[in-house]
Amino acid sequence: MKRPIAARTAIHLVLVLGAVCMVGPFLWMVLTSLKTMGQSTQVPPILVPWPLKWSNYADAVGTLPFVQFYLNTTIATMAKTAGQILLCSLAGYSFARLRYPGRDVLFILTLSLLMVPGQVYLLPQYMIMKWAGWLNSVTALIVPGLFSAFGTFLLRQFFLTLPRDVEEAARIDGANPLQIYWHIALPLARSAMVALGIYVAVWSWNDFMWPMIVNDSPAKMTLSAGLASLQGQYGTNYPILMAGAVLAVWPMLLLFGFLQKQFIEGIALTGSKG
Repeated sequence: MKRPIAARTAIHLVLVLGAVCMVGPFLWMVLTSLKTMGQSTQVPPILVPWPLKWSNYADAVGTLPFVQFYLNTTIATMAKTAGQILLCSLAGYSFARLRYPGRDVLFILTLSLLMVPGQVYLLPQYMIMKWAGWLNSVTALIVPGLFSAFGTFLLRQFFLTLPRDVEEAARIDGANPLQIYWHIALPLARSAMVALGIYVAVWSWNDFMWPMIVNDSPAKMTLSAGLASLQGQYGTNYPILMAGAVLAVWPMLLLFGFLQKQFIEGIALTGSKG
Protein backbone atom coordinates (compact mmCIF):
# COMPACT_ATOMS: atom_id res chain seq x y z
CA MET A 1 0.00 0.00 0.00
CA LYS A 2 1.40 3.36 -1.01
CA ARG A 3 2.00 6.02 1.62
CA PRO A 4 0.01 9.25 1.43
CA ILE A 5 1.66 12.11 -0.44
CA ALA A 6 2.06 14.12 2.79
CA ALA A 7 3.92 11.26 4.50
CA ARG A 8 6.25 10.74 1.54
CA THR A 9 6.92 14.47 1.34
CA ALA A 10 7.76 14.60 5.05
CA ILE A 11 10.14 11.63 4.70
CA HIS A 12 11.91 13.23 1.75
CA LEU A 13 12.21 16.55 3.60
CA VAL A 14 13.83 14.80 6.54
CA LEU A 15 16.22 12.97 4.20
CA VAL A 16 17.12 16.19 2.40
CA LEU A 17 17.72 17.92 5.73
CA GLY A 18 19.97 15.07 6.81
CA ALA A 19 21.88 15.24 3.52
CA VAL A 20 22.40 18.99 3.95
CA CYS A 21 23.68 18.46 7.49
CA MET A 22 26.13 15.83 6.24
CA VAL A 23 27.33 17.61 3.08
CA GLY A 24 27.20 21.16 4.46
CA PRO A 25 30.45 21.04 6.48
CA PHE A 26 32.33 19.52 3.54
CA LEU A 27 31.09 22.22 1.15
CA TRP A 28 32.04 24.88 3.69
CA MET A 29 35.54 23.38 3.91
CA VAL A 30 35.92 23.49 0.12
CA LEU A 31 34.63 27.07 -0.12
CA THR A 32 36.88 28.21 2.76
CA SER A 33 39.88 26.71 0.99
CA LEU A 34 39.26 29.19 -1.85
CA LYS A 35 38.98 32.29 0.33
CA THR A 36 41.50 34.83 1.52
CA MET A 37 42.36 35.01 5.20
CA GLY A 38 40.17 38.09 5.59
CA GLN A 39 37.21 36.44 3.86
CA SER A 40 37.48 33.33 6.04
CA THR A 41 37.08 35.38 9.25
CA GLN A 42 34.62 37.93 7.90
CA VAL A 43 31.41 38.59 9.89
CA PRO A 44 28.81 38.01 8.59
CA PRO A 45 30.47 35.18 6.66
CA ILE A 46 30.43 35.08 2.88
CA LEU A 47 29.32 31.85 1.27
CA VAL A 48 30.96 31.91 -2.17
CA PRO A 49 34.23 33.86 -2.39
CA TRP A 50 35.28 35.81 -5.44
CA PRO A 51 37.82 35.71 -6.91
CA LEU A 52 38.66 32.12 -6.07
CA LYS A 53 42.08 31.84 -4.50
CA TRP A 54 43.44 28.59 -5.93
CA SER A 55 46.91 29.48 -4.70
CA ASN A 56 45.94 28.22 -1.23
CA TYR A 57 46.44 24.66 -2.49
CA ALA A 58 49.93 25.46 -3.77
CA ASP A 59 50.72 27.15 -0.43
CA ALA A 60 49.53 24.10 1.50
CA VAL A 61 51.67 21.75 -0.60
CA GLY A 62 54.63 24.09 -0.28
CA THR A 63 54.25 24.44 3.49
CA LEU A 64 54.12 20.72 4.26
CA PRO A 65 55.78 17.64 2.70
CA PHE A 66 52.49 16.36 1.31
CA VAL A 67 54.10 13.72 -0.87
CA GLN A 68 55.76 12.10 2.15
CA PHE A 69 52.55 12.38 4.17
CA TYR A 70 50.60 10.72 1.35
CA LEU A 71 53.18 7.94 1.10
CA ASN A 72 53.18 7.22 4.85
CA THR A 73 49.39 7.32 5.03
CA THR A 74 48.96 5.11 1.97
CA ILE A 75 51.42 2.48 3.20
CA ALA A 76 49.87 2.37 6.67
CA THR A 77 46.32 2.26 5.29
CA MET A 78 47.01 -0.51 2.77
CA ALA A 79 48.94 -2.61 5.30
CA LYS A 80 46.29 -2.32 8.01
CA THR A 81 43.47 -2.99 5.58
CA ALA A 82 45.14 -6.09 4.16
CA GLY A 83 46.12 -7.28 7.65
CA GLN A 84 42.63 -6.93 9.08
CA ILE A 85 40.98 -8.60 6.10
CA LEU A 86 43.33 -11.59 6.42
CA LEU A 87 43.55 -11.94 10.20
CA CYS A 88 39.94 -11.05 10.96
CA SER A 89 38.66 -13.39 8.28
CA LEU A 90 40.76 -16.22 9.73
CA ALA A 91 39.47 -15.54 13.23
CA GLY A 92 35.91 -15.00 12.04
CA TYR A 93 35.87 -18.25 10.07
CA SER A 94 37.33 -20.08 13.06
CA PHE A 95 34.61 -18.79 15.39
CA ALA A 96 31.84 -19.44 12.85
CA ARG A 97 32.74 -22.85 11.43
CA LEU A 98 35.35 -24.70 13.48
CA ARG A 99 34.61 -26.55 16.70
CA TYR A 100 37.26 -26.71 19.41
CA PRO A 101 37.40 -26.41 23.21
CA GLY A 102 37.07 -22.84 24.47
CA ARG A 103 35.85 -21.40 21.17
CA ASP A 104 32.88 -19.57 22.65
CA VAL A 105 34.94 -18.26 25.56
CA LEU A 106 37.55 -16.87 23.18
CA PHE A 107 34.83 -15.24 21.11
CA ILE A 108 33.30 -13.60 24.17
CA LEU A 109 36.74 -12.34 25.21
CA THR A 110 37.21 -10.94 21.71
CA LEU A 111 33.84 -9.17 21.85
CA SER A 112 34.73 -7.74 25.26
CA LEU A 113 37.43 -5.67 23.54
CA LEU A 114 34.65 -3.69 21.87
CA MET A 115 33.52 -2.44 25.29
CA VAL A 116 36.93 -0.98 26.16
CA PRO A 117 37.62 2.56 24.89
CA GLY A 118 40.55 2.71 22.48
CA GLN A 119 42.25 5.36 24.63
CA VAL A 120 42.88 2.71 27.29
CA TYR A 121 45.27 0.92 24.91
CA LEU A 122 47.34 3.98 24.03
CA LEU A 123 49.87 3.77 26.87
CA PRO A 124 50.44 -0.02 26.69
CA GLN A 125 50.78 0.17 22.90
CA TYR A 126 53.22 3.05 23.19
CA MET A 127 55.35 1.13 25.71
CA ILE A 128 55.38 -1.90 23.39
CA MET A 129 56.46 0.25 20.44
CA LYS A 130 59.20 1.82 22.57
CA TRP A 131 60.40 -1.59 23.79
CA ALA A 132 60.51 -2.86 20.19
CA GLY A 133 62.37 0.24 19.00
CA TRP A 134 59.64 1.20 16.53
CA LEU A 135 59.00 4.78 17.62
CA ASN A 136 59.14 7.29 14.74
CA SER A 137 58.58 4.59 12.14
CA VAL A 138 55.82 3.55 9.77
CA THR A 139 55.87 0.13 11.46
CA ALA A 140 54.51 1.70 14.63
CA LEU A 141 51.58 3.05 12.62
CA ILE A 142 50.76 -0.37 11.16
CA VAL A 143 51.24 -3.09 13.79
CA PRO A 144 48.57 -2.07 16.38
CA GLY A 145 45.95 -1.85 13.63
CA LEU A 146 46.47 -5.25 12.00
CA PHE A 147 43.61 -6.87 13.93
CA SER A 148 40.31 -5.72 15.40
CA ALA A 149 37.48 -7.29 17.37
CA PHE A 150 34.95 -5.45 15.21
CA GLY A 151 36.34 -6.95 12.01
CA THR A 152 36.30 -10.42 13.54
CA PHE A 153 32.69 -10.03 14.63
CA LEU A 154 31.65 -8.60 11.25
CA LEU A 155 33.13 -11.47 9.24
CA ARG A 156 31.99 -14.13 11.71
CA GLN A 157 28.43 -12.95 11.29
CA PHE A 158 28.79 -13.22 7.52
CA PHE A 159 30.39 -16.67 7.61
CA LEU A 160 27.42 -17.88 9.67
CA THR A 161 25.12 -17.07 6.74
CA LEU A 162 27.02 -19.25 4.26
CA PRO A 163 25.43 -22.62 3.40
CA ARG A 164 27.14 -25.60 4.98
CA ASP A 165 26.37 -27.89 2.04
CA VAL A 166 29.22 -26.48 -0.06
CA GLU A 167 31.71 -26.90 2.77
CA GLU A 168 30.55 -30.43 3.50
CA ALA A 169 30.92 -31.37 -0.17
CA ALA A 170 34.46 -29.99 -0.18
CA ARG A 171 35.23 -31.88 3.03
CA ILE A 172 34.02 -35.12 1.45
CA ASP A 173 36.35 -34.44 -1.51
CA GLY A 174 39.26 -34.29 0.93
CA ALA A 175 39.68 -30.55 1.50
CA ASN A 176 41.03 -29.52 4.89
CA PRO A 177 39.64 -26.51 6.86
CA LEU A 178 42.32 -24.15 5.53
CA GLN A 179 41.55 -25.10 1.92
CA ILE A 180 37.82 -24.67 2.53
CA TYR A 181 38.47 -21.26 4.06
CA TRP A 182 40.71 -20.09 1.21
CA HIS A 183 38.93 -21.54 -1.82
CA ILE A 184 35.28 -21.47 -0.73
CA ALA A 185 34.59 -19.18 2.23
CA LEU A 186 36.71 -16.21 1.14
CA PRO A 187 35.29 -15.92 -2.41
CA LEU A 188 31.76 -16.07 -1.02
CA ALA A 189 32.56 -13.41 1.60
CA ARG A 190 33.84 -10.86 -0.91
CA SER A 191 31.13 -8.27 -0.17
CA ALA A 192 31.70 -8.47 3.59
CA MET A 193 35.46 -8.13 3.13
CA VAL A 194 34.94 -5.09 0.91
CA ALA A 195 32.77 -3.55 3.63
CA LEU A 196 35.44 -4.23 6.25
CA GLY A 197 38.16 -2.97 3.91
CA ILE A 198 36.38 0.36 3.35
CA TYR A 199 35.75 0.75 7.07
CA VAL A 200 39.37 0.03 7.99
CA ALA A 201 40.75 2.19 5.16
CA VAL A 202 38.68 5.22 6.19
CA TRP A 203 39.53 4.71 9.86
CA SER A 204 43.23 4.31 9.14
CA TRP A 205 43.37 7.25 6.72
CA ASN A 206 41.71 9.55 9.26
CA ASP A 207 43.50 8.22 12.35
CA PHE A 208 44.89 11.15 14.28
CA MET A 209 45.65 10.39 17.91
CA TRP A 210 47.92 7.34 17.52
CA PRO A 211 50.16 8.86 14.77
CA MET A 212 50.53 12.01 16.88
CA ILE A 213 51.61 9.98 19.91
CA VAL A 214 53.95 7.45 18.33
CA ASN A 215 55.67 9.71 15.76
CA ASP A 216 57.09 13.20 16.14
CA SER A 217 59.28 13.16 13.03
CA PRO A 218 57.76 14.99 10.01
CA ALA A 219 59.22 12.31 7.71
CA LYS A 220 57.07 9.62 9.41
CA MET A 221 53.83 11.56 9.95
CA THR A 222 50.51 10.83 8.32
CA LEU A 223 48.21 13.36 6.66
CA SER A 224 45.95 13.88 9.66
CA ALA A 225 48.86 14.41 12.04
CA GLY A 226 50.75 16.59 9.56
CA LEU A 227 47.76 18.89 9.02
CA ALA A 228 47.67 19.56 12.76
CA SER A 229 50.97 21.44 12.38
CA LEU A 230 49.13 24.08 10.34
CA GLN A 231 47.27 25.14 13.48
CA GLY A 232 49.43 27.82 15.03
CA GLN A 233 49.53 28.74 18.69
CA TYR A 234 48.80 32.42 18.04
CA GLY A 235 46.92 32.20 14.75
CA THR A 236 45.82 29.80 12.06
CA ASN A 237 45.63 30.39 8.33
CA TYR A 238 42.23 28.78 7.84
CA PRO A 239 42.15 28.82 4.01
CA ILE A 240 45.47 26.97 3.79
CA LEU A 241 44.37 24.55 6.53
CA MET A 242 41.13 23.84 4.66
CA ALA A 243 43.03 23.40 1.39
CA GLY A 244 45.21 20.80 3.06
CA ALA A 245 42.12 19.08 4.45
CA VAL A 246 40.56 18.91 0.96
CA LEU A 247 43.76 17.38 -0.41
CA ALA A 248 43.70 14.83 2.40
CA VAL A 249 40.07 13.77 2.13
CA TRP A 250 39.53 13.26 -1.61
CA PRO A 251 41.04 9.71 -1.85
CA MET A 252 38.53 8.37 0.68
CA LEU A 253 35.65 10.08 -1.11
CA LEU A 254 36.65 8.37 -4.35
CA LEU A 255 37.05 5.01 -2.59
CA PHE A 256 33.60 5.14 -1.06
CA GLY A 257 32.09 6.48 -4.27
CA PHE A 258 33.36 3.51 -6.28
CA LEU A 259 32.62 0.84 -3.66
CA GLN A 260 29.54 2.14 -1.85
CA LYS A 261 27.31 -0.57 -3.35
CA GLN A 262 29.54 -3.36 -2.05
CA PHE A 263 29.88 -1.60 1.31
CA ILE A 264 26.12 -1.31 1.85
CA GLU A 265 25.56 -4.88 0.61
CA GLY A 266 28.19 -6.27 2.94
CA ILE A 267 26.78 -4.46 5.99
CA ALA A 268 23.21 -5.55 5.14
CA LEU A 269 24.11 -9.22 4.61
CA THR A 270 26.29 -9.35 7.72
CA GLY A 271 23.41 -8.59 10.05
CA SER A 272 21.07 -11.20 8.62
CA LYS A 273 21.95 -13.91 11.13
CA GLY A 274 23.24 -13.95 14.70
